Amino acid sequence: MEQVKVSLNEKDIPKQWYNIAADLPSPPLPPLGPDGNPISPDMLAPVFPMNLIEQEVSSQRWIDIPAEILDILYRWRPAPLRRAKYLERYLGTPAKIYFKDESVSPGGSHKPNTAVAQAWYNKQFGIERLTTETGAGQWGCALAFACSLLGLECKVFMVRISFDQKPFRKLMMQVWGANCVASPSNETNAGRTILAKVPDTPGSLGIAISEAIEQAVCDPAGKTRYALGSVLNHVLLHQTIIGLEARAQLKSVGIDKPDVVIGCAGGGSNFAGLAFPFTADKINGADIKIIPVEPTACPTLTRAPFAYDFGDTACTTPLMAMHSLGHDFVPPPIHAGGLRYHGMAPLVCQCVVEGLHTPRAIDQVECYEAALTWARTEGFICAPETSHAVACAIQEAKKAKEEGKEKVILFNYSGHGLMDLTGYDAFLSGKLVPYELPDSELEKAEACLKNHPRAEKRKTGRW
Repeated sequence: MEQVKVSLNEKDIPKQWYNIAADLPSPPLPPLGPDGNPISPDMLAPVFPMNLIEQEVSSQRWIDIPAEILDILYRWRPAPLRRAKYLERYLGTPAKIYFKDESVSPGGSHKPNTAVAQAWYNKQFGIERLTTETGAGQWGCALAFACSLLGLECKVFMVRISFDQKPFRKLMMQVWGANCVASPSNETNAGRTILAKVPDTPGSLGIAISEAIEQAVCDPAGKTRYALGSVLNHVLLHQTIIGLEARAQLKSVGIDKPDVVIGCAGGGSNFAGLAFPFTADKINGADIKIIPVEPTACPTLTRAPFAYDFGDTACTTPLMAMHSLGHDFVPPPIHAGGLRYHGMAPLVCQCVVEGLHTPRAIDQVECYEAALTWARTEGFICAPETSHAVACAIQEAKKAKEEGKEKVILFNYSGHGLMDLTGYDAFLSGKLVPYELPDSELEKAEACLKNHPRAEKRKTGRW
């Protein structure tokens, strides 16, 4: 029997995060302010503590992980690398399929990797309360967990459709002491404005972000800041511990590099966390296919324009250069709640522009079929978001079988689905149908992006 579980000794946990901004062929385009000029770090100070802003704008390749953060991460890190030997047998593929198991964290996903870091840096800065948004609930749970350990208050605006679909995520947040409300809510001007226009809206991450930022910046005591679970540079930075561990684990079993690296992509954090260290290898000449996978219902990377757009519905964030379906996009209420954001991490988008990543969109029915195959071979029940990575890994394993090639496929198992069984129930009862975002919605995205003065599109692969 070949080795199925690959572990790292605790002393070998990465002591630094990797910043891909130092190695991209072209520098990322800067965020812009309301006047169309690049923002300065101090303009972000009402929203984030300066120690995190310094990471956000850094071009330093390696950034040390403070010992106090490592002490918390030791609760579950290093996370195991596992070989999906039983799925390989079922598929009859010559490929070796490995997955980095991020479901072992206390919150059940990759999200605590950055939640702990953000909570710690805010605590060091003298902040007492954090606000945030959450889609499927994994990020809200992670931040609630981190705040409980570090003695911070936590307020979570949860997208309404997920709030209704996934009540146990809300309960997890409450167990860790957080206050979770459905978004849009009547607690903010942004929420009240949306509800007045569309009382029965399912909500969106863009709306929830607007509410969370509003509450953070309106604190008269100045002791509240906002924490984001994906998209921004410092968030992706904290997640690179995933790929750095995985690279060391593969080398420990004699594999210099994977042939394919896969991660589901909503805002980009779990995908980038695994992929960025291998992207650095690709920049330096390694032959690696790197695939961010998204739903056909929310095809940000695969079909949306690359443009300057706002990160939230109320247009309170800086303009960011990213693939975007438009900041007023309200996604269909699919069960992969964490993959419904209108935009994508600018660093991931820049990698796509550079040809370093090859995005793919997969329909929700194929994803749930893959999730059942996974559960009935490997035994684990994955999150609906993670099922996109599983489905892509199966596609690549079948391709290896057709080509008769021995490949190494690596994907990020970004979270378990034990709190997401209503989605499985909908699939098993035949209520889920294939859904691809219609062209009319993309036309709305184009119109939305043209309605603000800094909307610019990539036409030829360069700006």
